[in-house]
Amino acid sequence: MSKLDKFKRKDKNSDNVWSSISDLMSGLMIVFLFTSVIFMSKVIDENTNIKKQQQTVENIVTTYEESKENIYEDLYNEFEGDMDNWHMEIDKDGTIRFKEPEVFFDMGEAELKTQFKDILNSFFPRYINVIYKNYKDKVTEIRIEGHTSSEWEEGVDTKTAYFKNMELSQDRTRNVLEYVMNMESLSEYENWLIDNITANGMSYSHRIYKDNVEDKDASRRVEFRVITNSEETINEIIDNYKE
Repeated sequence: MSKLDKFKRKDKNSDNVWSSISDLMSGLMIVFLFTSVIFMSKVIDENTNIKKQQQTVENIVTTYEESKENIYEDLYNEFEGDMDNWHMEIDKDGTIRFKEPEVFFDMGEAELKTQFKDILNSFFPRYINVIYKNYKDKVTEIRIEGHTSSEWEEGVDTKTAYFKNMELSQDRTRNVLEYVMNMESLSEYENWLIDNITANGMSYSHRIYKDNVEDKDASRRVEFRVITNSEETINEIIDNYKE
């Protein structure tokens, strides 16, 4: 074999090697491009899902705010002329607060006083009428909350006072619930109320402070709070986010 033939054969082998490398690189490039396309598609999908989720949250928050604002306005219009006489106020979230403890119960007692019964006789049917007729599909709970101050008998430690006040606040709210549920004028709402209204004794877990000092009179109060389905959805989103 001449030197020329050997050179040609060697050159041919080199071509085969480079051809194989080229084929390998082409294959890797295709794999890389395919992987990149999948990755970019996934990123686009994730970004789209994130945007959809963000839009969903924004819509829920907007609905929640609008519902609360509408509930507040309707309740305010209904009770504007009664609030001063009843020592009542309405928060922007629609929570109604009765804030004159001497009107509700005797100190340390759970039985409703006559004056508070008179207020409830006028207040509660109108309250339910507003909520049921306008928001029954949006409301998941009406919470009657009883709040106490941190006071109890002298010589009682903090934890014991807390549980004593918890028992008292639970008894009070249960008596309020029983009283309003037995109103004859509300018989048509009975099944809906059974499904949606609750009594909640809060003890002094939500005290009211002024200048960093507990306002004991203000802490003793009864509240009617509306929970909407938007509020529950927001809480679920927050819980999922924490997880």
